[in-house]
Order: sequence, then C-alpha cells, then structure tokens
Amino acid sequence: MKKFFLTLCIVLGVLQLSAQQADYGKMSSMVRQIARQGHRHVSAPARLHTPASPQLCALVRISGDGGKVLREHGCEELAREDDIYIAAIPLNRLSALSLDHRVDRIEAGPSAKIQNDSAAVCINVLPVYEGRNLPQAYTGKGVVVGVEDIGFDLTHPTFYDSTGTHYRIKRFWDQLSIDTLDYKLFVGRDYTTEEEILAVAHSRDGLAEGHGTHTLGSAAGSGAGSKWRGMAYESDICAVSNFAGAEDYKLIDEENYYKYTYATDVLGFKYIFDYARSQGMPCVVSFSEGGGQDLRGDDILYNEMIRRITGQGRIFVASAGNEGSKQRYLHKTKGETSAGAFIENGGTVASFTLQSRQKFDLRLVGYDTTNDTLTLSSDMLAAYTDEMFTDTIETSNRKYAIDIASFSSCYIDGAQAFDVYVTSASRIEGGRVSVEVMGETADVELFVTSGKLNTNSRNPLLNRGEKGYSILSPGSTPAAICVGASAYREKFENYKGRTVSSSDGRDGVRAGWSSIGPTFDGRIKPDVMAPGSNVVSSWSSFFLENNPQNDSKDVEHFDWNGRTYAWRAESGTSMSAPIVAGAIALWLQAQPLLSPEDILGVLSRTCKHYDESLTYPNNEYGYGEIDVYAGLLDVLTLTGIKGLSRHQPERIAFSLSGRRLSLVADGEPLGTVRVAVYAVSGKLLRRYRLSGGDTSVDLSGLPAGVYAVQVDASSAALTGSTLIRLQ
Repeated sequence: MKKFFLTLCIVLGVLQLSAQQADYGKMSSMVRQIARQGHRHVSAPARLHTPASPQLCALVRISGDGGKVLREHGCEELAREDDIYIAAIPLNRLSALSLDHRVDRIEAGPSAKIQNDSAAVCINVLPVYEGRNLPQAYTGKGVVVGVEDIGFDLTHPTFYDSTGTHYRIKRFWDQLSIDTLDYKLFVGRDYTTEEEILAVAHSRDGLAEGHGTHTLGSAAGSGAGSKWRGMAYESDICAVSNFAGAEDYKLIDEENYYKYTYATDVLGFKYIFDYARSQGMPCVVSFSEGGGQDLRGDDILYNEMIRRITGQGRIFVASAGNEGSKQRYLHKTKGETSAGAFIENGGTVASFTLQSRQKFDLRLVGYDTTNDTLTLSSDMLAAYTDEMFTDTIETSNRKYAIDIASFSSCYIDGAQAFDVYVTSASRIEGGRVSVEVMGETADVELFVTSGKLNTNSRNPLLNRGEKGYSILSPGSTPAAICVGASAYREKFENYKGRTVSSSDGRDGVRAGWSSIGPTFDGRIKPDVMAPGSNVVSSWSSFFLENNPQNDSKDVEHFDWNGRTYAWRAESGTSMSAPIVAGAIALWLQAQPLLSPEDILGVLSRTCKHYDESLTYPNNEYGYGEIDVYAGLLDVLTLTGIKGLSRHQPERIAFSLSGRRLSLVADGEPLGTVRVAVYAVSGKLLRRYRLSGGDTSVDLSGLPAGVYAVQVDASSAALTGSTLIRLQ
C-alpha cells in the first residue's frame, strides 16, 4: 500500500481531498501537502471572525502585477518585497493559484521552536558580564531592539529605564491575541501606546511561557536597579509574540493552524523593521527560534525575504540551535561497501534525508527478539516523485511505518535526494532501528532532521554517526548573524540558597549542545559566539504566579508595583542571540548604517578566540566570541590610534560626573598612571599623570561628544582604554 505522509501535518488529522489538480512543482513540502489533501471543516469555538475557507500564510513569488494576481485568486497581500509577497491564501484557492503561469513559487513551512536547553541547569553568569563591562559611551539610545519570541511579561521593570519611570516598549504585536475586533493585521493585534501595552500586561501565552521575557531582558533590559542589566539598556523596544509550535498549539483553533507558518514569522520581523524605519532609527531583530534545514529548497523564498528586509541599519540575528552534541551526519564515500548507524528520537517520529549522484541501496532494520529488514534501491525510490513510498518494519513487539519521498537535491546538480520518516506508536529508543547505505560506487550523505544517530551492541559495525550539520533555520540563512553559545561558570546559588551545578563548560569554551556547521550547502556557521550557558535575565511574573513550583532556576525574587518578579538563569543559544543583538545595537548607535556584511567584517577583526590553534572562522566558533568593546573601537575606526588599547582595564571602574572622570581601582592601588584623551578622529587632546593618591582628571573645556580614554599603568590589570560621552 502506498500513501502520502508528512510528519508536519500529523496534528491536523484527516483532510478532504481537493478536486482540483495543482502544480506541485511550484510548492514547498508543507504547501504541497495542504494542496493534495485540501482543507477540512472543523468544529471550533466561536470566534469574532471565521473565514469561509481556512487560510494559509505563505511566501509567493509572482511575475508582473502580483497584487492583481493575488486578488484574482481571492488572496490577500500582507507584505511585499519586490516580486516576493507574503499572502493569505484561502486553502480552496491554493491549487488554482499554483496553476497561474505568473506564479513562480509558493512556500511555507512550520513555525520555528524556541532554542533554550531545558536539560541545562543554572549557574551565575554575572562574572561573565562583569568581565565585559559595557562601554559608557553607548547604551543603545536611538536604536530599536526588536525581539520576536513567546512568553512576554510586558510589565517587568527591566523594560523601563534605570529609574523605573520611562517605559521603553514602543510597539507590541501579539500574533495569538483574540482581541481582534476592528484590527486588520492578518493574525492577532498590535498595541501602539504605553497605556495599551501595560493594560494587556502579557502575551496571550504569558501565563505558561516566559522565554521572551528572558531574551528581551538580555538584549535590552535596564536591570531595574539590579546587576542583571541587558546589553542595549537605553534602546527603544519593539516586540512580537509569535506562534512557536507545540508551546502554543493549545491557544489556537485548528482551522487557523495554517495561518502560523514561517511566512507569518517574517511578517513579524518586517513589522519591527518597518516601525524602526517610521521612526528614522536603525534596528536589530533577535530571533531565538529555529527549525530544520532541508535538501528540497523549502526555504528559498524564506531566505530571500530575510535578505531583502535586512540591509544598512537593519540587522537580523538568529540562534544556531542546541543540537551540537548529537550525531546528525553520516557520510559513505566511494569505495566503501556500506556505512550505517542506529537512529533514535525522544518522540514517535525520527527522520533523515539522503543525497547522492550515484545509485545506492538503503537498508532499514528493526530489532527485537525477532528482527525485520527492509532493503530499498535508490532507483526504485526515485520513481516516487509526486507521492511517498510507504512500507513497514515489524519486529516481535513493534511496528514502524517507513515513508520515503524522492526529489532532486537543491544543492548538488544531478543528485537525487530522499526524505525518510520512521514512525512508531511509541518512542523510538536507541538500539531499535538502524539505517545503512550500501553500494561501493556511491558517495552518499545522510543528514538527520529529527532525532540523532548512535551506536549499539546489536550491530557494532554500524558506528558511523558524526557531529555537525546541526545549524537550524533561519540561523542558517546567509543574511542572518548566526549565534552559538559559549560557557563559563559551572555553579550558582538559587534564591532558596541551593547550589546548582552544570557541566556545560567554562572559560568561554563552546557549550557542547551549541549547534555546529556547516550548513547543508557547505557554508560556515555559526558566525559568532556569546554566553549562553546559565545566563541570568528577567523572568515573567505571570509565569511565576501560575507556575509557583517551577522556580528552581530563579536566582532572585523581588516585588514591584504589587507583583513579584524574578531574575532567572536559562541556557541555550536562545540566550546567546539577544546578547549579540544588544551588542550590535550599541554598534548601530555608533554607526547607524552598518549592514549585515559590515557586522561580519567587525566580527572577523575583533572577536576573541577560545582556542588560538584553530583557524577562524570555523564551524564550531564562527569568528569567535563577540567582544563588544573591541567591536565599538573598530566601528568608530579608533583601532588605528597608536597607543590605544583594544581592551578595557580589568580592574578599573570609570565614573563620570560632569567634566570630571574618576578612576577606581579594584583589588590593588592605582599607583602612578598616565591618562590620554583622544577625539574619535584620532587626535590626541589631553595628557595627564596621576600619582600620590590622585584618582580623577578634569575634562573641562572639552565639548560634548564621545572620547577615547587610554590608561597606562605598571600593572596590566590597570592598563587599557574606555569610551566616555560628555553631555
């Protein structure tokens, strides 16, 4: 029996078949599945508005007058960048739209998932921040920091300024809101005034999620008078609460599932960039979510749309993913008879994709008291280009459905590719199913898309799994600044006085779970690293109130305006991405027209290298760990000043009062030091010599502006430079 199966749509149940043929070649996998199966009628709770046909949010490339084409097919244009549109497509018009000769491609995929590592425990990340004090000259003022995420507490005091009086969230779009009467956004509604935003208080999923509160706090939180200050703590904030897969399914009606795709995510990115443009401000967007890459090219328009909405003064930052510790790649070279491994997953579906220019055989074996083997030739599978080949493996106690789709690889000319899904009624445990590719004349690559490869004593020869190729999309897209996670301290004390330990690493080593490259098409990713292990940031008071037992990661509770808030430690590349986004906001304040290419250039020249024996960039660390201060010097072109250090003094804190700059040494006497003051043009303006207890210099007479201050002392810990701003 042959049937069509796609794991992304299991949750949607049985759909009615569409009577109209479609041009499946123009469609991404998810769109093709929807077109084949038509749309269903569901009984759902009453809503303010129910369309005649459920709608799909998709990216569409159209030649000519695309707006007219969409209108002719009953579709709504939601956004446009040149010939690529984001459109709301009634499912009963999808097939007809694909048959229009002016339509080149229709693309959508599932929304991404958040990238925090739930298995990680917390440590005190404060020493990491203390070793990386923010330059006094730049705070993110005049820059929009955007975060698209789930679980926002909009009332947290960290989203005010440091005095707690000036509210900094300027726009908030909740894509899951049901308060949509008289609002024309495709999904949810937005809130555009301080009063509206504070009245709604939290995103619709904010009672069960707090992820966005944490990431936004890392990027732009003021710290609310605490030590847990974010990077761009005086920036303006624009937030979008999106749909993130399993976390949010319970909040939407089944008829609306197709409205929430990665095309909807792009609408959120564009919403933030458009707001910043309306204010005449540069903008950086942080996105700590991700999904799998593929060999089909299902994200061609997704990647291109992100490229088009970014540019000078518009930077997109995305997390790399948390799959780095898993073996997700297998390569059988020519001359080898076979290569294989065991595949497993914590869920009921494991999947992988294969590509090769040569013919090969695929062998799948199920293990139990009795085994079952399925051997298939790539030639035979290649015949199924518009439907899936389906078979089963049955052992003594378990049954596995095997579904395989065939298509041309989008990355290697002449290569055939195959998506393979292994489905069971129960969890696919280690040692239960093996995969093996065979054929001496074939070079075959296997990429795991759900699950991981492993070894097992049931067949020790199947041991070829490798780590790599684990970067998630959209971090994998060329236009994104892709961020991996570095690790530091290994233990901390939570607010109950309990010490919690972690084995993620220390001293800036890559956290083992941080995803590594290359991408499926061979590019180096990630681009940069930032602390991601046990990062302390703001946490939702609404989550705390509704989940009082889930507090083991909280490092501090405090009361404000009648509510109890928390600072919480979380781990994952979700935590790394907003730190980099906040750092880039500081650079944009210095140079508002920086492009993504400019940012990569700054990273290539200024990042710190955990292991100097490696060549940078590489697929574990990218260009290295971000150095905010060195990057600022580079952006301001101060790196050419002879005698100006590219690092801040480790043991000096600077304090500016009016035109008097004070130097406070930590742990050792200041002694005799020399101080030089430079203009950003590089011109030396002042020289001072401090001794005999003097700890400050008078900068009277200097006009308002930014200056570089160099301190030279006999101790290396007291030597370095900093930036100051005179008002």
